[in-house]
Amino acid sequence: MNPFRTFSAPRRRLAYAALLLLCVAAPVAWSQRQRFGIEPNAAYDGRYTFVRLRYTQGYRMAWSADYPQMERNFMSILGELSTLKLHKNQSNVHTLDDPELTKYPVAYLTEPGYWMPTDQEAAGLRNWIAKGGFLIVDDFYFAQQWDVFERSMRQVLPNGRIVPMELSHPVFNTFFHIKTLDGMTHPASRAAKAQYLGIYENNDPTQRLQVIINFNNDIGDYMEWSGEGWYPVNLSNDAYKFATNYVVYGLTH
Repeated sequence: MNPFRTFSAPRRRLAYAALLLLCVAAPVAWSQRQRFGIEPNAAYDGRYTFVRLRYTQGYRMAWSADYPQMERNFMSILGELSTLKLHKNQSNVHTLDDPELTKYPVAYLTEPGYWMPTDQEAAGLRNWIAKGGFLIVDDFYFAQQWDVFERSMRQVLPNGRIVPMELSHPVFNTFFHIKTLDGMTHPASRAAKAQYLGIYENNDPTQRLQVIINFNNDIGDYMEWSGEGWYPVNLSNDAYKFATNYVVYGLTH
């Protein structure tokens, strides 16, 4: 039984209409990267690079929500908080089956309520996770989007069991000690209480967490607009804490 059936379908037409206008207005270019407005990837040099996954099936621009300002803001904060050597002013975008993805241990997938991987992409992501990749899933709401995500995630990890996360798990304590999982309800969807779920290696909670899922939440949005006053400061601060913990966990497990 799907535990999220009680939620109503989301209403986000204005945001997606704006994205559609951007997509239609984009000039036709000779390469896909130019066509989608993707900045050049940073050359691999061992420094931590924020990696965003671009899916090719589903809603055309959903994968790019909050790009690239969220990355810039987060890398700036992470650079101040930690001693990590990182690319502050560059980030990468890879498809799920891009061989280059294997160079990076942590990747971010946003708007998975509109994500429908091809068999090749699903296999690519599955292999990356099996080799030690840590996937952060963010920004989706309610039963309708959950259904799309769950179906796609089953395509990637057919035997993976999605389970609720406990506050005591190391992913919430690797850098910051998160004190509660109940404080991140998004103002745009007050009926949706943020939930944190995960998939473990071999479905064993004592083994490595392979996927962290932010459901009914959007930490990317908080980080993108953290300097604009759109959201309460405590929510933006908490988003940076969660994101920092996720990256540190992914780099150390």
